[in-house]
Amino acid sequence: MLWTHKYRMLWRQMAGHRLRYGAALLALGVAIGLTFVVPLIIGVTIDHGLRGKPIERPWLASIVTPETLRNGLWQLGLLIVALTAAAAVFMHLEGVLASRASESIVRRLRDTLFDRLQHLTCRYHDQAETGDLVQRCTSDVETTRSFLATQVIEIVRASANLLIALPVLFWLNWRLAIVSTCVLPLIVGFALVFFRIVQSTFKAMDEAEGALTARLQENLTNIRVVRAFARQAFEQEKFDVRNADHRRKHWKLYQVFSVYWSVSDFLVFIQMGLALIFGAAFVAGGTIPVGELVTFWLYVGIMVWPVRQMGRTLSELGKALVALQRIDEVLSAPVEQDAPDPPAGLPDRLEGRLAFRGVTFGHQDDQAVLHDLSFEAEPGQTLAILGPSGSGKSTIVNLLLRFYDAEAGVIEIDGYDLSRLPRKYVRSQIGAVMQEPFLYSKSLRDNLKLGRHEAPDEDMIDVANSAAVHDAIEQFDDGYDTLVGERGVTLSGGQRQRVAIARALLQDKPVMVLDDAFSAVDTRTEAMIVNFLRRRKGRATTILIAHRLSTLMHADRIIVLDHGRVTQQGTHEELLRTEGLYQRLWHIQTDLEDDLKQEMAAV
Repeated sequence: MLWTHKYRMLWRQMAGHRLRYGAALLALGVAIGLTFVVPLIIGVTIDHGLRGKPIERPWLASIVTPETLRNGLWQLGLLIVALTAAAAVFMHLEGVLASRASESIVRRLRDTLFDRLQHLTCRYHDQAETGDLVQRCTSDVETTRSFLATQVIEIVRASANLLIALPVLFWLNWRLAIVSTCVLPLIVGFALVFFRIVQSTFKAMDEAEGALTARLQENLTNIRVVRAFARQAFEQEKFDVRNADHRRKHWKLYQVFSVYWSVSDFLVFIQMGLALIFGAAFVAGGTIPVGELVTFWLYVGIMVWPVRQMGRTLSELGKALVALQRIDEVLSAPVEQDAPDPPAGLPDRLEGRLAFRGVTFGHQDDQAVLHDLSFEAEPGQTLAILGPSGSGKSTIVNLLLRFYDAEAGVIEIDGYDLSRLPRKYVRSQIGAVMQEPFLYSKSLRDNLKLGRHEAPDEDMIDVANSAAVHDAIEQFDDGYDTLVGERGVTLSGGQRQRVAIARALLQDKPVMVLDDAFSAVDTRTEAMIVNFLRRRKGRATTILIAHRLSTLMHADRIIVLDHGRVTQQGTHEELLRTEGLYQRLWHIQTDLEDDLKQEMAAV
């Protein structure tokens, strides 16, 4: 059943280009037909043109005489050259058609893979290794392309040569044909065994290459952390382990290939040697003429070598099936699903009323992060969330953006059940600054206008000023056209966060989420941004997550989380009067600030 699925998958990938493959096969058929004519002409030339032997075959005697052949030897030579050249032309045409079809198929496959990766669930991405996904989208796709470009046609070529050559050989001389094909079952059987072995070997090698790519990708992504902790030697050791495993499995694959090529070559030479030895004996006994032996021996070569090459073709088929299986694992992975019956008449812009009612969620089945969580936020209000690490603050943001769906309870926005709204629509209503802001390797202008490409430069500069990043951008030589490095690495942590805040502000959504967006910003800059947010109060419902209480104190409501539960909620003044985590943190932070001010004054 698994094999049937694999071949069906390969057949599906060829959809839309099967006609082009059909044309390639037609060109291949013409080339094979021309190739099979040449040995006949050579044999006829030797026996009847050079040796003057009487023509015994009626079909040939009705066309030409030995004298005609002898007088037109130069014409036969030209005919052989012309037929060979014509076969080469059709072979080239077949290659062009197959290559164009394979390139188009692979282009579509890459597009499909990339689109699928954009819509896979966050749970899938949480468990998958980025390097392995890159491997599937590059190396595995290339393996598929190589097979579709060359080996599909090679399978047909070998099969056609075998099916055509066998009847011709038995037609020429059935006794010699039996001798000339006695080793053929061994060659075919050995190729099939090799096909089985190479699949498992290639799969192990391909997975090892994926693990190696993942190790390299992780190291390069975190190269600054590696250097900061002087872990180069440790990372090198981990890479060496993966590299050695990849080399060992690659070497095993080459060993399998070497055994196949040496044994199959030996079997082929035995087959051709038997044909030549017994053919010479038949010639000596007067059973067949010399020219017919030459024709016979050429046909044996035409038949046996492609069959021997079938082992390589089958190995490429095995590799392609493994690659397609790994690709299909991505294509068949669950994608984000929307409810089948979304509410009708959704407005272009919501008001931003939020409500969590008895929400429970866990990344793992037996470990809930949020427990029966409930709170509300009115349109235009600022809701602050405080809590220790692991209390579920960022999980609330992920649920609000529908990266995950709650296991129990209801999340509402303007009274709509979030789980019934299209994910794209939900995210179009929320401007988010994530805990780890991500910038693309583009200009600052492109990064700022990521969610609103049509925004005028005046609006872009306005939000950059509001996020206290405009002056820093103007100091760059190219200003807003300055290219940032991968993941924004050429900017400081604070600059990246401020650019991300400006990007969210430029979107002007009814709901704005700031998930620890001030962690890398100094207190003075933070105060400037918070004051701007206070001035624009009422334009958007704002969820503010931070560890500095000075950032949260002006919120309309503050909720305190502990182990996924709301332990306190109220305004800043109300929470200060209530004994609990908020009061303790306030005293700790204010005491630290007072000590710092005294030390600065003493200096």
